[in-house]
Parts: sequence; C-alpha cells; structure tokens
Amino acid sequence: MTRALTRTSFHSARLIRVLAELSLLDTVEQGAAFAEKLGMWVSFTDAITLSSVHSASSASAADRPGAVASGARPDLGQAFARVQAGLLSSIGRAQPELPAPAPDALGDPAAAFEPYRRHYQAQQREIEVKLRPLRARVREVLGQSSPKLRKLAALDAALDGILGERESKLLQKLPSLLEKRFRQLAKAHQPTTDWLANFGQEMQTVLLADMDVRLQPVLGLIEAYNQDSSTE
Repeated sequence: MTRALTRTSFHSARLIRVLAELSLLDTVEQGAAFAEKLGMWVSFTDAITLSSVHSASSASAADRPGAVASGARPDLGQAFARVQAGLLSSIGRAQPELPAPAPDALGDPAAAFEPYRRHYQAQQREIEVKLRPLRARVREVLGQSSPKLRKLAALDAALDGILGERESKLLQKLPSLLEKRFRQLAKAHQPTTDWLANFGQEMQTVLLADMDVRLQPVLGLIEAYNQDSSTE
C-alpha cells in the first residue's frame, strides 16, 4: 500500500534506464544522483508536515465511517486505463508529425532542435493536464473509503504538494537532455538527415518513460484501493 508514496525510487524507473541507454547519463552514479534529487528535496519542514498529516489522519480514522459502500465502489482501474490510452494515442499520433529540418538548417543545432523542444514540452503539458484530474478523483474516492485509504490519500496529497512542483521542474530538463542527443547525432551524421527518424523514435521512448513516472503515484493509489477492496 505504500507504492504510491515511494517517490524517491526514481533511480529504478524506466526513465533512468532509457536515458542511460541513449548515453544521456554518463555514469550510473550520475544517474543515481539525478534520481536522488527528489529525496533530497524532502526537507526537515516537509517531514514535519508529513508527520502532522499522518498523525491527524490516524487520530480521526477510527471515528469516520467509510462513505463509499462496497457495492458502489467506482472502477478506478477503468478511469486510469482511459487516461493512459488517451495519452498513448496522443503520443503515437504526434510522433510522425515531427518536423524534419533541412540539411542546411543543421548548421545551427539549437535552432534546428527548437521545434522538437516545443513538441516535447507540449506533450508534457498534455500529460499533466489529463493526469491531474484523475489523481484528484482517485484521492477523493480513497478519502471516502476505509481509514487506511483515507490516510493514504492524505499522505499522497501532502507529498504532491511537497514534491510535485519540484519533480515537474526536474522532468522539464528532459528536452535539454534530448537536445544533447540531437547535437551528437547531427555532428556524427552531417550533412545527412537520415538519422532524424531514429531520433524521433528515441524522443518518443523518452516521452513514454516520462509519462510512466507521472502515472506511478496514481497507479499506486489505485492498486492500494483494489487491494483494500479485495480484503473486505
């Protein structure tokens, strides 16, 4: 039931493996350092906040009956699947539409990469826009369920407030890492552009891994919800 709260397990995520395979993380140690930034962000004050939420939810959990009857439990898995399928479809549709700069444009890699940066950032915004209402809905359902699920929802909300913005800023660095890859390939293959299709696929792979990272907290909440349902 703690999977939704393991936000600092970033180093074991698919995203880190993908970046390493593309040589965008120079060493395993540097990759781990990149991952551990999330853990380092949980300051002493943040820990007090989490402790307060935990204490408050523990103290009140026994006094509040669950508001969602077992026979009326929403199917959160279906809601998750719809959002995930929509995002996968969006990412798949957008990939073939990536611009292909003319060979002479590659003389200025920063300018040539800019459309790719905008594309990646637009996809990140779409993921966030579609995911945030789902996460709020899942927390709402858990908040009306058993005492332990209410506690989990409260802790997830606290962690989202503590880490959400800073995690987003970390993920916003991914386009810059991809630009590094773009420059490497442009330099290695000049003056041809036959490598651009492969680069587009690599960028799509990174984007899918980026999406996975953002989906993990919601998936953890839903798994806890389903497990709690099955034990009633």
